[in-house]
Amino acid sequence: MNREMKRRASERGFSLVELMIAIAIIGILVGVGVPAWRNLTISANESAAIQNLKTIQLEQRAYFNTRGRTGYGTFDQIIESGSLDKRFRGDEPVIDGYRYTMKIVPKSSSQPPSFSINADPQQKEGLSVTGKRHFYIDSNVNTVRTNTSGPASAEDSPLGEEDAGQEAK
Repeated sequence: MNREMKRRASERGFSLVELMIAIAIIGILVGVGVPAWRNLTISANESAAIQNLKTIQLEQRAYFNTRGRTGYGTFDQIIESGSLDKRFRGDEPVIDGYRYTMKIVPKSSSQPPSFSINADPQQKEGLSVTGKRHFYIDSNVNTVRTNTSGPASAEDSPLGEEDAGQEAK
């Protein structure tokens, strides 16, 4: 029994100071890593939203041309034609942290048919923020429009111009 006690006395674990240093290092790594990860997630969601808007616009034009130029389709109609991913099913699908809303204006005697699509962050503030910018595209513009304060519209700056303005600041 005496031999067992001597063996245990010679075994050493971590001291309280060593444990506190390890916890501090982990805290620093988390403190630096979480904001960087959040910014990467926001950037990825925004890039996906921009690409999705361009894809939807392309599919809308194809739908318009294959239907005898009579009108544009809803998300579900474009999905049924086999052109759009099933993730866009419904009136306001949420994909990669962005909510997509589409407005269709049918052809009338006074105006041609048109469509507009907004992509707005599902969560704009807080810990689970999914994006900071709002995006817009329609049948009359070829570039994605963006706004940081609220839903974007045709009057907002094209994506490239706003980015250049932010870099100059």
